[in-house]
Amino acid sequence: MSDVLYPLALRLDGRRVLVVGGGAVATRRVPALLDAGAQVVLVSPEVTPALRALADAGRLRWLPRRFEASDVDGAWLVQVAVDDRLAAAAVSAAALERRVFCVRADDRVAGTAWTPAVVRHGPVTVAVLGGGDPRRSMALRDAIRAALLDGTLGGGEREAEPAGRRGSVALVGGGPGDPELITVRGRRLLAAADVVVADRLAPGALLDELRPDVELVDASKIPYGPAKAQEEINRILVDRARQGRFVVRLKGGDPYVFGRGGEELAACLAAGVPVSVVPGVTSAVAAPATAGIPVTHRGVAHEVVIVSGHVPPGHPDSLVDWRALGQLRGTLCVLMGLKHLDAIAAALRDGGRPADTPVAIVQEGTTAAQRVIRGTLASIAADAARAGVRPPAVVVIGDVVRLQDRYE
Repeated sequence: MSDVLYPLALRLDGRRVLVVGGGAVATRRVPALLDAGAQVVLVSPEVTPALRALADAGRLRWLPRRFEASDVDGAWLVQVAVDDRLAAAAVSAAALERRVFCVRADDRVAGTAWTPAVVRHGPVTVAVLGGGDPRRSMALRDAIRAALLDGTLGGGEREAEPAGRRGSVALVGGGPGDPELITVRGRRLLAAADVVVADRLAPGALLDELRPDVELVDASKIPYGPAKAQEEINRILVDRARQGRFVVRLKGGDPYVFGRGGEELAACLAAGVPVSVVPGVTSAVAAPATAGIPVTHRGVAHEVVIVSGHVPPGHPDSLVDWRALGQLRGTLCVLMGLKHLDAIAAALRDGGRPADTPVAIVQEGTTAAQRVIRGTLASIAADAARAGVRPPAVVVIGDVVRLQDRYE
């Protein structure tokens, strides 16, 4: 028998795939089958909670019993995910009799098909077979993924991206500061961009990875300092897209968390420019997390409120009811609030929040320059001034701050 395998990609959309077994292996295999559009039939007396949830949601059909040979009838592919060799052999025998390819998790040599180690990168799918050694397959897969991400493998992201992106805009959340916290999709689109319109708070290290021919537009909106008008940013996005170029609007955190992403989306749609949104990790959660402060915790905080402090309490333009927030017992995360921190703390105290409520300020969270200032609602404004805290910074108010001593 030849040891040479013939590689093949399967179109499973709308086609029946039988999975036998309901344990950890099936839990790993089923999501990819569902993503491929397969009609999954799962046969197993018991299943993991994850598989049960998929069955309850109607995403697969679960038959809570032992395998029967007739289960293979009508299937295009069989996945055996049991560790009982005799039971697995019975499934593969039934599949062989009906000329249906069968993957064996317990003994790949006994199967008629193997599942490769897979990496997906936009429209590119790479499948690696390591000659029967899964560790070799995974090591090669991981190396290929890394090379695809950093652009050292293949013809480059420009070639990998669909031509349909040209003449469009992507609003990409760059994350809280650490360049490794941008999403995989966000990094891929950034590498494919013709034009990048970047905020000051966007991770700067990501800009160093841009191709030399990329137009970089500095749209820095430095807190309380010079900034391009939002209308000009909107104009640039629309103008470059209408030139047939792929534009990435790179923003710090998440585009929709005080990032004015909604305004930019509306401007593109009004101009007839196709636009997509890639969410990002918001600093409101990530900065406290890297400082050892969970914004929610069982028995401590059952709620978290994210609020902008760029307009002071009592200002006619303010949409925040600070006195109402003072009634809350959970966590309050204030972004862009350093300039008005004294007034914010006073308004919260006036609303009923105790003056000894613990407060932490996380400056430049997730970066090498991160530092944390601790205080109380009564002292934090003076503490911040004395320490010379500067934006960007997240102010965390609530009892979860005390957990830093345990988790940092």
